[in-house]
Amino acid sequence: MLAAAKKLGRALVVLRTDNGPSIEAAFATLAKRDIAGVLVGADALFNDHRQQVVSLAARYAMAGVYPWREYVGAGGLVSYGANLSEGYRLSGVYVGRILKGEKPADLPVVQPEKFELAINLRTAKTLGLAIPPAIIARADEVIE
Repeated sequence: MLAAAKKLGRALVVLRTDNGPSIEAAFATLAKRDIAGVLVGADALFNDHRQQVVSLAARYAMAGVYPWREYVGAGGLVSYGANLSEGYRLSGVYVGRILKGEKPADLPVVQPEKFELAINLRTAKTLGLAIPPAIIARADEVIE
């Protein structure tokens, strides 16, 4: 990602966090650097602090791209990723197979087969962003 950003003449700022207060500090740091957008990684910490992350992006008027649609439901701008509920369901299937005696090493590795695009047009309007109609038409979910 750093190489791609450099090729485009863009600066990429990567900040790491490990708890709620450090998430707040990271957003404050980004705001001081006039960062206009944030890409949130698929991480349990961020998911646990989803409302905080979305609220901070709103407070600092940052366009946010998130890994799961639940962020968009909480007010985030856009998400593109696997269906989180389906991932939990597949995890339960695996646990069931293990409890029935299958060895974990014998189970196949599975990856998401479907990725979903969700867009929150209210958030886009608040940020002063116009989402192209072609992108809206491709979205699996649009919140108006």
